[in-house]
Amino acid sequence: MLTAKDVSYWYDSEENTLYKDVNLNFEAGQLYGIIGSSGAGKTTLLTMLAGLDKPRKGEILYEGTSLQKIGLTQYRNRYVSIVFQAYNLLPYMSALDNVLTAMAITHSERENPSEFALEMLTKVGINPDMARKNVQKLSGGQQQRVAIVRAMCCDAPVVVADEPTGNLDDTNTREIIKLFQELAHEQQKCVILVTHEKEVAASCDVQYLLQHKTFEEVTL
Repeated sequence: MLTAKDVSYWYDSEENTLYKDVNLNFEAGQLYGIIGSSGAGKTTLLTMLAGLDKPRKGEILYEGTSLQKIGLTQYRNRYVSIVFQAYNLLPYMSALDNVLTAMAITHSERENPSEFALEMLTKVGINPDMARKNVQKLSGGQQQRVAIVRAMCCDAPVVVADEPTGNLDDTNTREIIKLFQELAHEQQKCVILVTHEKEVAASCDVQYLLQHKTFEEVTL
């Protein structure tokens, strides 16, 4: 479904590459975990897979077509949902309206979007009263759960998440991982997580370790 083909990336000069000639495949129905040391470039790969940045060399393909040819904006609007580490919620809206707005933008075909959004928010501990509050009145961990649900409620076939469990306790982490697994296995989405938590990565179907400027599949 999603392919990194001969991808190289650097910030200032080609001599200081984060990685070179990376080839990775991501399939529908699978949950992927990307791990590696801080600053190694995990999030940079995620931004390219999300269509937020371009490789310096090589290309990212969706269903065999380059994202450049699809158009990065069209790709982001139609094919990918993103869970940002900084949440990126609309601060003037309620949690529920944040989710519903994202569903509308991505042309979700749910028959009763409000009911579905409330059900999903409840699954992560955001009850209907909390869901109708302005997101700025929620804690950081609660906002993170809203951001995750927002991505999950969209119809995009690809979901990418940057440290989605970073501010969550063990109980909520397990619930979020379960939801990501359901997205991949039951809804047949391609789900890709960047995480520094080995326990989270170990719950994924496939783990890619970034070290020595390359990615390799590992078993945790």
